[in-house]
Amino acid sequence: METTKLSSKGQIIVPKSLRETHHWKPGQEFVVMDTDEGILLKPKQAFKSTKLEDIANRPPYQGKPKTIEEMNAAVDEEIIRKWQQ
Repeated sequence: METTKLSSKGQIIVPKSLRETHHWKPGQEFVVMDTDEGILLKPKQAFKSTKLEDIANRPPYQGKPKTIEEMNAAVDEEIIRKWQQ
């Protein structure tokens, strides 16, 4: 367990080991929640929420079917692209 202090400006430094473990870079936004056990920091969602009706009425895909590996690679690339913004 690591500790940190609250600065006079109300700032808390998240220990480097935790930032590295969670791949948090400068500028990372968080949702701050007050819980019964204390304060919870959750990384803000990189993607906006999607509802079923937003995608259910889309036309079917017409191209060559993608493999699971191709889909996983595309998802990984997009996650990396979003985190680098």
